[in-house]
Amino acid sequence: MDIQQRIAAFVEEVPVVLFMKGDRMFPQCGFSGKAIQILDACEAEYETVNVLSEDEVRQGIKEFSNWPTVPQLYVAGQFVGGTDIMTELYENGELKQVIDAIQDSE
Repeated sequence: MDIQQRIAAFVEEVPVVLFMKGDRMFPQCGFSGKAIQILDACEAEYETVNVLSEDEVRQGIKEFSNWPTVPQLYVAGQFVGGTDIMTELYENGELKQVIDAIQDSE
């Protein structure tokens, strides 16, 4: 299984996943830290993937989404965006609604 297939399988399997620098307990960039704060504020159940732990994942996720930066949030297998988009969706209430809908259906 190549990296694109591995990423696709993981994104499909995990309802809410954040590809980030570092992990939930120790974010290694400000944008990743803010993304964690947003997900925590939404009371989301989520998993993180540390892109710094594997070069193949760090490059692969950018190709997978056709998005040049991390963090990257996926909800229900769909790419949501990075920290700026997450912030906007959080501030207008949409992010919590989407996350709640996914988690209520589990």
